[in-house]
Amino acid sequence: MTTTTDFGAGPLSRAAALIHTLVTVEALLLLAASPGLAGLFLLGPADAANLPLAALCLLPLGPALSAALYALHHRDRDLTDLHPARAYRRGWRLNALPALKLWTPLLAWLTVIAFTLTHFSATGLPGWWAVLLAVVGAGSLLWGAHALVLTSLFAFRARDTARLAAYFLFRHVRATLAAASLLVLAATATALLTEALPALLAAPLLLSLLHGSRPLIAETEEDFTA
Repeated sequence: MTTTTDFGAGPLSRAAALIHTLVTVEALLLLAASPGLAGLFLLGPADAANLPLAALCLLPLGPALSAALYALHHRDRDLTDLHPARAYRRGWRLNALPALKLWTPLLAWLTVIAFTLTHFSATGLPGWWAVLLAVVGAGSLLWGAHALVLTSLFAFRARDTARLAAYFLFRHVRATLAAASLLVLAATATALLTEALPALLAAPLLLSLLHGSRPLIAETEEDFTA
């Protein structure tokens, strides 16, 4: 007796489906964030005076990232039944406003921290304040990573998502460390290579973020949803 494998169910087909999904999601993410990314390009080299404008340019990135996370989480493994563009559009429609409710204050807070650090000599504060601000900024980024995952996959109120993201920072340390490693990787690639590289590799980075966030996703589904 022989068994046959349906087309689209084998490892090569699954790999092809993953690559197709990543490429499609990456293209749609860049398209959705393109107004802000174009603004960043026009701002030119990094300048502390441009930090508020850079934050405004980054506003479209929040909904774009959220829609990408949604599409990657709901991706099909079967090469014969792929609809990543449809999933991305649905994710953007569902999550654009909820993502902005969290993304906007996070950007504003990080802008304040960055502006203070770049003008730290003028503040007259002791040096340890700079270290504290850097730690707070890093913690805010990690909180933002958890909040982005939660708001992309679950329909919670913004304040509930914010509380859950803070709770999971210490509840699931491995997930937090995984997010930290991705942030370090993105920052290193930006510093050593080009600022465009993290944007061009956004889809694989987000897929890795989803993989590292599986424990908090599972707990949220089990304990915080009906």
